[in-house]
Amino acid sequence: MTSSESSPSFRLAYVPGVTPTKWVRIWNERLPDIPLTLVPVPAAEACELLRGGGADAGFVRMPVDRTDLAAIPLYTEATVVVIPKDHLVTAADEVSTDELADEIVLHPLDETLDWEQRPGLPAIDRPATTADAIELVAAGVGLLVVPQSLARLHHRKDLTYRTVTDAPASRVALSWPQEETTDMVEDFIGIVRGRTVNSSRGRTQAEAPAQSKAKRPETGGARRKSTAGKATGRTAGKPAGKGARSGSGAPKGGKRGKPRRRS
Repeated sequence: MTSSESSPSFRLAYVPGVTPTKWVRIWNERLPDIPLTLVPVPAAEACELLRGGGADAGFVRMPVDRTDLAAIPLYTEATVVVIPKDHLVTAADEVSTDELADEIVLHPLDETLDWEQRPGLPAIDRPATTADAIELVAAGVGLLVVPQSLARLHHRKDLTYRTVTDAPASRVALSWPQEETTDMVEDFIGIVRGRTVNSSRGRTQAEAPAQSKAKRPETGGARRKSTAGKATGRTAGKPAGKGARSGSGAPKGGKRGKPRRRS
């Protein structure tokens, strides 16, 4: 494992649709002395950014080439079709790709879904980005099938979406260069996986349990000593027996009288 001391901050890349707010907040609470810098990156460029050292780790969309990148799959998103609010598809809660067969379905160049066969009728031109495709949907040119987070990211009042039941899903993963698994990367992995401060394998969290463990023998010894005293029913330094309770070592009997004078 390489040292992270040479890096002044932790750089976290994230692709559109991923919201890293919760994890960033936890990082700032646990590691306030190490600033976290967010690096937004298009989905198609995220892996190359990590390989080139542009970020220490990143939230990317799978698949990930694990020849040189490590990846921890985090969650799978539902796939939805973005449509105008007055479109006939809005009559159903969910649709299949077969029900989109007669519709023009836009496939932007930055598409994140891995289709074996793209649904719907192709448009004359492919939009350059998902944002451009959203504008075309609003103009009534066609429909767009995307991960749900992207539909939310590009939300418009005149558009809505419905779940597509048989479309490929998009999986989000935490990825980083395998040969750069630094202490800070380990710390962030622990945060993302939901480890508490005491259970995390990070370097900062490992110190606290070791210190508290060292104090246990003293506390346990004092407790045993106190318990032993109570069990015998006496305090230290005083012998047991009735003589100890009388307050003196004199034997029982009457009072001693004055000596008689001899005549």
